[in-house]
Amino acid sequence: MVSTFGALATAYSGLAAARAGIDVTGQNIANAGTAGYTRQRVTQNSIPATQTGFMRGTAALAGQGVSVDGIARLASLTLDVGVRVAAGSSAYADARATALSALETGLHEPGKDGLSAKLDAFWSSWSELASHPDDPGAASAVLGAAGTVASALAAGSKAVDAQWSSVRGTAAGQVTQLNDAAKQVADLNGRIRTTLASGGNANELLDQRDQLTEQIATLAGGTTRTNADGTVDVLLGGNPLVQGTDARAVALGGGERLADGAAVTLTWTSGTAGAVSLSGGSIGGALAVLAPANGDGTGGALAQAAASYDAVATQLATTVNAVHATGTTPAGTTGTAFFALAAGVPAAQGLSVVPTDGSGLATRNAAGQLDDSFADALSRLGTGPGAADTTWATFVAGVGTASRSAATESTLTGLALTNARTQQQSSAGVDLDEENVNLLSYQHAYQGAARVLTAVDEMLDTIINRVGLVGRG
Repeated sequence: MVSTFGALATAYSGLAAARAGIDVTGQNIANAGTAGYTRQRVTQNSIPATQTGFMRGTAALAGQGVSVDGIARLASLTLDVGVRVAAGSSAYADARATALSALETGLHEPGKDGLSAKLDAFWSSWSELASHPDDPGAASAVLGAAGTVASALAAGSKAVDAQWSSVRGTAAGQVTQLNDAAKQVADLNGRIRTTLASGGNANELLDQRDQLTEQIATLAGGTTRTNADGTVDVLLGGNPLVQGTDARAVALGGGERLADGAAVTLTWTSGTAGAVSLSGGSIGGALAVLAPANGDGTGGALAQAAASYDAVATQLATTVNAVHATGTTPAGTTGTAFFALAAGVPAAQGLSVVPTDGSGLATRNAAGQLDDSFADALSRLGTGPGAADTTWATFVAGVGTASRSAATESTLTGLALTNARTQQQSSAGVDLDEENVNLLSYQHAYQGAARVLTAVDEMLDTIINRVGLVGRG
């Protein structure tokens, strides 16, 4: 009788295990399209046979059924780390590629709207004036072309300034997202620790936390460290952003305008003072783009672009003024400047044309006679190693090369991220075909356990209600 009732318990354990398997499989199927969901499996073990005193020494005994030990989350720490590393690298490359692409597009080179075409028109207007030094129309053309060049330089410089401010503003918003994500990870750490300590299931909380740690990696790179109590620490540059249930905050500091010439930095707002060292992420890419210019041209792309605009404007004003000052205007003035650079503003934004009409152009010699040599010399300033055109062409070529390189890096890191996520999903993602097979298996197991339960129930009914009735009249 004891073994018979034991068979009931065995059959019931099979029913419970199959039911748990069906429930978990249904959860997987329901979340097949849920971003960040990690598939789960019931972990179960057979219950060994128990030797009771009066049954000791009998033949081999069957086990006592199956136990459901928990619900496993089929995640891979190695693959998860790979995704976070790839996400940080990809976001860093994307930030640089996007900024450089926008910068290159704003140059309008080659094309009629680019500065090269406007400089060509400016030098051509001097050539035309050299051919007709007494033509008011040719003089007006020179002044118009010069004004167009000055306007193009100012517009380009201001566009770079605006792009710098836009990138900084985007970075500031991302820093806010980073701080919010860190707080949420710290909160989830506490909830996960409490749930696990009480023997509960924290799989969905772990999914949420993994999504947040990947978001942090996308924003700022960094690494994670798993602790024995189920919490994770998030480190930036080796320093904790999240440690257990505590989250630190970071802030964007340093230069607030491109004209400041100061580096934009990410700093800790509490604990260890100093800058945050970033190994990747979109914030890291933004900080690289926002870096100040330096003498060897390897500074931040936007500051170097602004410096190049200023260099072209300064070089243009210097070379043209040097030649123009050797001639005499129709009013008999010598040593006059053609371009002026306003103080207190970037050279490219402060470049202006001094003459207001043909009377301010140096078209005569010291004797007051028309002389085309000055205009002719000015028309040739667009060529040669010291020409503003050469400086501009070098800058444009450099931006194009840097933009293509950044785009290639963005593509490669994007492919690496896609590959890392594919590998992660092959392990942690829900495969509907596999889940349907599992569902059928658990259904058959449930039916089998139910059949055993029915058989034992019928046997007990016979033993209890029918034994001893034979022969009674």
